[in-house]
Amino acid sequence: MDYKPKSRLTAAAYIDGVLKGDRMLLSRAITMIESNLESDKVIAKEIVQAILPKSGNSFRIGITKGSILGDKTRMEELANREEAYIRPSASGDTLGGVANKTGETMLLCEAAGYDIILIETVGVGQSETAVHGMTDFFLLLMLAGAGDELQGIKKGIMEMADMVVINKADGDNVRKSQIAKSQYQNALHIFPQSESGWSPVVSTASAIKNIGIDKVWEEITVYKKLVLENGYFHNNRNLQQVQWMYNNINEELKRLFYGSKDIESQLSILEKDIISAKISPVKAAQKIIEAFKKSFQTR
Repeated sequence: MDYKPKSRLTAAAYIDGVLKGDRMLLSRAITMIESNLESDKVIAKEIVQAILPKSGNSFRIGITKGSILGDKTRMEELANREEAYIRPSASGDTLGGVANKTGETMLLCEAAGYDIILIETVGVGQSETAVHGMTDFFLLLMLAGAGDELQGIKKGIMEMADMVVINKADGDNVRKSQIAKSQYQNALHIFPQSESGWSPVVSTASAIKNIGIDKVWEEITVYKKLVLENGYFHNNRNLQQVQWMYNNINEELKRLFYGSKDIESQLSILEKDIISAKISPVKAAQKIIEAFKKSFQTR
């Protein structure tokens, strides 16, 4: 397909390119999804709606706390392979917005023919919850003796994990990794079994030495077989789709509220009134919400 590098294509051209597995058009379609321009958002919604029937055919894996794919050099090597496509996600202004755009990017990659989707988060704030809410398997990647001690791990992350992998289990770290493995195994036994029927496992690995990586994939494969057979896989996907709708509603409401110039000016005044104790935070919140509701009633 002939096109100018900087020209904007029609939604149909992006859709056709994605479905044909054209990596350049896939990248440009993702750029449209990440754009905050209203004109781009219109095209992005059309693209996502059109490719939706061709999506959902992958196994989605969430990864947190450090890169499992390796350093920059190996990432570049992987990106050059026909079977792989790597795309960094925009940080965005809100976690919900990032989650929605990452989710739509995932759908495009699926429609382009990729059957394994890896979504990685750096493990900051509530990003783990967002990634967990859009994936089928959640892998917690840890480093033994690198500040990630057991007592410092948030309970919520541990409860979400389907597997814990202690990476860099080589050289002087082998013994530390084995100790960490035992600690995590004991910790995971405290939590009740998840709705999936799966008991989380702990393993050690060395990405740079290519040790234990096959074990990780074996466990993921066993998990996939289990959840497909007991029905959890499809039930969870359905729940995630519904939750995605509510996430979009919440994000749109935030955009409408904070995007209003009138609301922005009133918030500035209320902030000063709160600081000077002229009004309580609760009363201020009620006042601004009422003003927001009236602005829609008068339209």
